[in-house]
Amino acid sequence: MNNRQRALAILNYQPYDQMPVVHFGFWEETLAKWAQEGHITQEEARLWGDGNEADLSITKKLGFDFNWYSCFHWESMLLPGFEPHLVREHPDGSREWMNADGVVILQKNDATAIPSEIEHLLKDRRSWQEHYLPRMQWSPERVDWEALKRLPPKEQRDHPIGLHCGSLWGRIRDIIGLVGLSYLMADAPSLVDEILEATGELCYQGAKAILEQYNGFDFAHFWEDICYRAGPLVSPAFFYRKVGPYYRRITELVNAHGIHIVSLDCDGQIDKLIPTWFENGVNTMFPIEVGVWKASIAPWRERFGKELRGVGGASKVVLAHDHAAIDAEVERLRRLADLGGFIPCLDHRIPPDAKWENVQYYADRMREAFRG
Repeated sequence: MNNRQRALAILNYQPYDQMPVVHFGFWEETLAKWAQEGHITQEEARLWGDGNEADLSITKKLGFDFNWYSCFHWESMLLPGFEPHLVREHPDGSREWMNADGVVILQKNDATAIPSEIEHLLKDRRSWQEHYLPRMQWSPERVDWEALKRLPPKEQRDHPIGLHCGSLWGRIRDIIGLVGLSYLMADAPSLVDEILEATGELCYQGAKAILEQYNGFDFAHFWEDICYRAGPLVSPAFFYRKVGPYYRRITELVNAHGIHIVSLDCDGQIDKLIPTWFENGVNTMFPIEVGVWKASIAPWRERFGKELRGVGGASKVVLAHDHAAIDAEVERLRRLADLGGFIPCLDHRIPPDAKWENVQYYADRMREAFRG
């Protein structure tokens, strides 16, 4: 079996010979550090992207089999994006910068954290209709059709490749901001409905057009990131009622094209949103961020049964510690893998505090522990 066959067999509860060793990519700061230390080349650090040649090279050097986030992406939100430009510069050298989403952010020298949001262009119906709705219409220009043609047939590749189906709420939050969106939900619910409808229609039309041209995807994938350590950043009841049907429409589409593994990337404590995703066709939770809330597929499996799969759940934190911490994490994962339908994978991008040798040790231990 190759790694693609192994991954699909595990998620479909079929026999397999060994567990693939999987990761979720890297922070750019991590790659810059590793290049400075001589573990990878400067070119690999500069050119890296999920699933590309640089990613495959770094993956091999570390001892992993593949990056789960190897997806075919297309422009599923604003086209064209806004022209990024400097708004103002402060005496301390920090800058207010408008990004491609029309959001003014504060950039600080040498800062690596997510920048503070200062202002959002999208704040009412006028700004929506003038600046955003025209940028959220489906057109073939959103897809790199030549790149799609270069995707190899599934029989010729060693790892699974997914179709990225966009984001139904997380990108809306990015563009409006958490506070602004919260106010709009109370003050202008019909506008929020219109924004959600436009987003859902765009994601559906893009996925439909791509699937009509290529039938070799192994899974479908959504991105959201709409939870934090204490739970969702959106009302679960609102999410279930309003957003759920848009997931259902897209998952029924991909199912009709023979894709039955649908994963979704959301960090934070996701428990209260799982019913919306699961009941609307999203059956694989990713990356199951362990966090201080100790997330695990085990209680979800007890509640939702074997149809609820998972990829992730391996705490990235241990990569900054010692071999004993890594050994303990591998043993914990071994028990979870016995549930079936679960592929252990690091629960986020590998962070800058991860030591190269520790990451290699983790990959070696995973291969040894899950050898068939």
